[in-house]
Amino acid sequence: MGEILAELSVSQGRRIFGVGVLSVLGLLLLRMALAGAGGSWLDALVLAMGTAALAAAWVMYRATEHSVLLTDQGLYDSDGTLLAGIGTILSVDRGTFAFKPSNGFLVRLGDRHPRLWRPGLYWRLGRRMGVGGITRAAEAKMMADILSVRLAERASETGTG
Repeated sequence: MGEILAELSVSQGRRIFGVGVLSVLGLLLLRMALAGAGGSWLDALVLAMGTAALAAAWVMYRATEHSVLLTDQGLYDSDGTLLAGIGTILSVDRGTFAFKPSNGFLVRLGDRHPRLWRPGLYWRLGRRMGVGGITRAAEAKMMADILSVRLAERASETGTG
């Protein structure tokens, strides 16, 4: 994997808050569904939404145990999964109107990659990867800046910038 240049993780407070909000939403929806008349298809829909919110809270709880690592070879999950090799990264976008996670940044990739998602931490869909969510904005900004500098160095070495 190489030397770790930056790490993006979720603090315990943010993790508890994010999972807690999703859990409370799920419990409120379940209470609404069970307090209803019981015969309507809307009650079943609200019940399904409450169950989905609780499932999403569990998935987020498990996902935020991980972190995103930036090395000289690319972006990695803390479990060792390669998210994006440095050679496949085309650009980094932290703009206000970029389709990115909150407190994060968007990475444009040269090749299509399989879908991957860790709620609150990152997602990868085709040629785009969003990093961030319930992470600290300062850590994400630092990681994006280091990655941008690496890409600029690569462009100047190859003469493509």
